[in-house]
Amino acid sequence: MRVEIRAPKLSDAALYAAAVRRSAEHVGRWNPVEPDGLVDLVRRQGANLQSYLVINSEDGGLVGSCNVANIVRGRFCNATLGYNSYLPFNGTGRMTEGMRLVVDRCFAPASGGGLALHRLEINVQPENAPSIGMAKRLGFRHEGYSPRMLFLQDAWRDHERFALTAEEWTGV
Repeated sequence: MRVEIRAPKLSDAALYAAAVRRSAEHVGRWNPVEPDGLVDLVRRQGANLQSYLVINSEDGGLVGSCNVANIVRGRFCNATLGYNSYLPFNGTGRMTEGMRLVVDRCFAPASGGGLALHRLEINVQPENAPSIGMAKRLGFRHEGYSPRMLFLQDAWRDHERFALTAEEWTGV
């Protein structure tokens, strides 16, 4: 594989900040641009949030990041995926490879280091064609439309909802 995934560390702060700054225009159309946000992200890791960095295997560059958020256990065993890709790797297929590894980890049993989830969701603004393409490439099915779902860029934004269950996942 051209990429690997791992949890963010405080020592990644400079790498993360540089990637986010370099990609501010690209990321900022859909998500907040927070180049100094890694310290807080690392601090918030726990039962409800697991984050991953997608690292380019050749040069250690930061391809992207993914948050597995709103993790709910019990009868639901569900979480929401949110992700950003960073330049210059955008459009190379590396982020898709990384997201396949993240989804695989989400559905893997806890005994094997996975999160043992049953269902994952991705919520995407309707105008964000690249992110919708990512959801479809990963095998997520369209479930519906959520008006004014998330407050981003100073407004409530509509989102398309996609989901995938462990039974539907074909693997990496």
